[in-house]
Amino acid sequence: MSRPRDAAATKAALLDAATKLFGERGFDRTTVRDIANLAGVNQALLFRYFGSKDALFATVLTTQSRELLEDSPAEHLLRNVLLRMLEEKPRREDHPLYAVLRSSHHDSAADLVRRQLGEEYARALASLTDADDAQLRADLVLAWIVGIGVLRTMFGKEPLAGADRAEVAALVTKAASVLLEHTEPG
Repeated sequence: MSRPRDAAATKAALLDAATKLFGERGFDRTTVRDIANLAGVNQALLFRYFGSKDALFATVLTTQSRELLEDSPAEHLLRNVLLRMLEEKPRREDHPLYAVLRSSHHDSAADLVRRQLGEEYARALASLTDADDAQLRADLVLAWIVGIGVLRTMFGKEPLAGADRAEVAALVTKAASVLLEHTEPG
Protein backbone atom coordinates (compact mmCIF):
# COMPACT_ATOMS: atom_id res chain seq x y z
CA MET A 1 0.00 0.00 0.00
CA SER A 2 1.53 3.28 -1.06
CA ARG A 3 1.27 6.41 1.03
CA PRO A 4 -0.55 9.44 -0.35
CA ARG A 5 1.59 12.02 -2.09
CA ASP A 6 2.07 15.34 -0.40
CA ALA A 7 4.18 17.60 -2.59
CA ALA A 8 4.33 20.40 -0.02
CA ALA A 9 5.53 18.06 2.74
CA THR A 10 8.11 16.49 0.42
CA LYS A 11 9.44 19.88 -0.66
CA ALA A 12 9.62 21.01 2.96
CA ALA A 13 11.46 17.84 3.98
CA LEU A 14 13.96 18.29 1.15
CA LEU A 15 14.46 21.95 2.04
CA ASP A 16 15.00 21.12 5.74
CA ALA A 17 17.44 18.33 4.91
CA ALA A 18 19.33 20.52 2.45
CA THR A 19 19.53 23.38 4.96
CA LYS A 20 21.03 21.06 7.56
CA LEU A 21 23.51 19.36 5.22
CA PHE A 22 24.64 22.49 3.38
CA GLY A 23 25.25 24.09 6.78
CA GLU A 24 27.24 21.11 8.05
CA ARG A 25 29.21 20.27 4.91
CA GLY A 26 28.92 23.10 2.41
CA PHE A 27 27.74 22.82 -1.17
CA ASP A 28 30.46 20.59 -2.62
CA ARG A 29 30.43 17.93 0.10
CA THR A 30 26.65 17.63 0.14
CA THR A 31 25.22 15.15 -2.35
CA VAL A 32 21.75 14.92 -3.78
CA ARG A 33 21.59 11.37 -2.45
CA ASP A 34 22.43 12.53 1.08
CA ILE A 35 19.73 15.20 0.97
CA ALA A 36 17.13 12.77 -0.31
CA ASN A 37 18.10 10.12 2.27
CA LEU A 38 17.85 12.59 5.15
CA ALA A 39 14.48 13.80 3.83
CA GLY A 40 13.30 10.19 3.48
CA VAL A 41 12.43 10.52 -0.20
CA ASN A 42 13.71 9.37 -3.59
CA GLN A 43 16.37 11.68 -5.00
CA ALA A 44 14.38 12.04 -8.22
CA LEU A 45 11.93 14.16 -6.22
CA LEU A 46 14.65 16.71 -5.53
CA PHE A 47 15.03 17.22 -9.27
CA ARG A 48 11.27 17.28 -9.77
CA TYR A 49 10.66 19.97 -7.16
CA PHE A 50 13.86 22.02 -7.38
CA GLY A 51 15.42 21.19 -10.77
CA SER A 52 19.00 20.86 -9.54
CA LYS A 53 21.22 20.89 -6.49
CA ASP A 54 22.22 24.47 -7.36
CA ALA A 55 18.58 25.55 -7.45
CA LEU A 56 17.92 23.85 -4.11
CA PHE A 57 20.94 25.64 -2.64
CA ALA A 58 19.56 28.93 -3.95
CA THR A 59 16.23 28.18 -2.30
CA VAL A 60 17.91 27.38 1.02
CA LEU A 61 19.84 30.63 1.01
CA THR A 62 17.06 32.88 -0.13
CA THR A 63 13.99 31.57 1.67
CA GLN A 64 14.52 33.19 5.07
CA SER A 65 16.27 36.21 3.62
CA ARG A 66 13.44 37.00 1.21
CA GLU A 67 10.90 36.68 4.00
CA LEU A 68 12.73 39.40 5.91
CA LEU A 69 12.99 41.62 2.84
CA GLU A 70 9.31 41.23 2.07
CA ASP A 71 8.05 41.53 5.66
CA SER A 72 10.23 44.40 6.88
CA PRO A 73 9.94 48.04 5.96
CA ALA A 74 13.41 49.18 4.91
CA GLU A 75 13.91 51.31 8.03
CA HIS A 76 13.39 48.19 10.23
CA LEU A 77 15.31 45.75 8.01
CA LEU A 78 18.64 45.98 9.81
CA ARG A 79 17.07 45.44 13.23
CA ASN A 80 14.96 42.53 11.98
CA VAL A 81 17.91 40.87 10.25
CA LEU A 82 19.98 41.14 13.40
CA LEU A 83 17.21 39.80 15.63
CA ARG A 84 16.69 36.80 13.36
CA MET A 85 20.41 36.15 12.97
CA LEU A 86 20.99 36.42 16.72
CA GLU A 87 18.18 34.08 17.77
CA GLU A 88 18.75 32.38 21.07
CA LYS A 89 20.70 29.15 20.66
CA PRO A 90 20.29 28.74 16.92
CA ARG A 91 20.92 25.23 15.64
CA ARG A 92 24.36 25.84 14.23
CA GLU A 93 24.06 23.37 11.39
CA ASP A 94 20.83 24.92 10.17
CA HIS A 95 22.05 28.51 10.24
CA PRO A 96 22.13 29.86 6.64
CA LEU A 97 25.37 31.67 7.43
CA TYR A 98 27.11 28.29 7.72
CA ALA A 99 25.92 27.23 4.29
CA VAL A 100 27.13 30.51 2.80
CA LEU A 101 30.55 30.39 4.43
CA ARG A 102 31.15 26.71 3.82
CA SER A 103 30.23 27.14 0.16
CA SER A 104 31.73 30.53 -0.64
CA HIS A 105 34.55 28.98 -2.69
CA HIS A 106 32.01 27.37 -5.02
CA ASP A 107 31.60 29.72 -7.98
CA SER A 108 27.84 29.36 -8.41
CA ALA A 109 27.27 29.59 -4.65
CA ALA A 110 29.36 32.75 -4.35
CA ASP A 111 27.61 34.25 -7.36
CA LEU A 112 24.22 33.38 -5.90
CA VAL A 113 25.04 34.97 -2.57
CA ARG A 114 26.39 38.09 -4.24
CA ARG A 115 23.53 38.41 -6.72
CA GLN A 116 20.43 37.29 -4.90
CA LEU A 117 21.21 38.10 -1.31
CA GLY A 118 23.87 40.77 -1.32
CA GLU A 119 22.38 42.92 -4.04
CA GLU A 120 18.83 42.73 -2.72
CA TYR A 121 19.87 43.59 0.82
CA ALA A 122 22.30 46.26 -0.38
CA ARG A 123 19.55 47.88 -2.46
CA ALA A 124 17.16 47.91 0.51
CA LEU A 125 19.81 49.27 2.87
CA ALA A 126 21.05 51.84 0.35
CA SER A 127 17.53 53.27 0.25
CA LEU A 128 18.06 54.35 3.87
CA THR A 129 20.49 57.14 3.03
CA ASP A 130 20.49 60.18 0.80
CA ALA A 131 24.30 60.13 0.49
CA ASP A 132 25.99 59.85 -2.90
CA ASP A 133 27.91 56.77 -1.73
CA ALA A 134 24.78 54.89 -0.64
CA GLN A 135 25.91 51.57 -2.15
CA LEU A 136 29.23 51.69 -0.30
CA ARG A 137 27.47 52.50 2.95
CA ALA A 138 25.07 49.58 2.45
CA ASP A 139 27.96 47.21 1.73
CA LEU A 140 29.76 48.34 4.88
CA VAL A 141 26.67 47.57 6.95
CA LEU A 142 26.28 44.18 5.24
CA ALA A 143 29.92 43.37 6.01
CA TRP A 144 29.32 44.29 9.63
CA ILE A 145 26.25 42.02 9.81
CA VAL A 146 28.17 39.07 8.38
CA GLY A 147 31.05 39.71 10.78
CA ILE A 148 28.70 39.78 13.74
CA GLY A 149 27.15 36.51 12.59
CA VAL A 150 30.53 34.85 12.17
CA LEU A 151 31.82 35.93 15.57
CA ARG A 152 28.65 35.04 17.43
CA THR A 153 27.38 31.97 15.63
CA MET A 154 30.46 30.28 14.22
CA PHE A 155 33.18 31.23 16.69
CA GLY A 156 31.07 31.71 19.82
CA LYS A 157 33.11 34.81 20.67
CA GLU A 158 32.22 36.18 24.09
CA PRO A 159 30.77 38.49 25.17
CA LEU A 160 29.00 38.74 21.79
CA ALA A 161 27.90 35.09 21.77
CA GLY A 162 26.12 35.44 25.10
CA ALA A 163 24.83 38.98 24.65
CA ASP A 164 21.13 39.75 24.61
CA ARG A 165 20.05 39.87 20.98
CA ALA A 166 17.81 42.91 21.48
CA GLU A 167 20.72 44.78 23.08
CA VAL A 168 23.04 43.85 20.21
CA ALA A 169 20.43 44.89 17.64
CA ALA A 170 19.86 48.21 19.41
CA LEU A 171 23.57 49.02 19.57
CA VAL A 172 24.23 48.06 15.96
CA THR A 173 21.23 49.92 14.54
CA LYS A 174 22.16 53.01 16.54
CA ALA A 175 25.71 52.91 15.20
CA ALA A 176 24.57 52.05 11.66
CA SER A 177 22.30 55.09 11.63
CA VAL A 178 25.46 57.16 11.10
CA LEU A 179 25.82 55.50 7.69
CA LEU A 180 22.14 54.89 6.99
CA GLU A 181 20.41 57.89 8.53
CA HIS A 182 16.86 56.64 7.86
CA THR A 183 17.38 53.47 9.94
CA GLU A 184 14.99 53.13 12.87
CA PRO A 185 16.94 52.35 16.06
CA GLY A 186 16.23 49.02 17.77
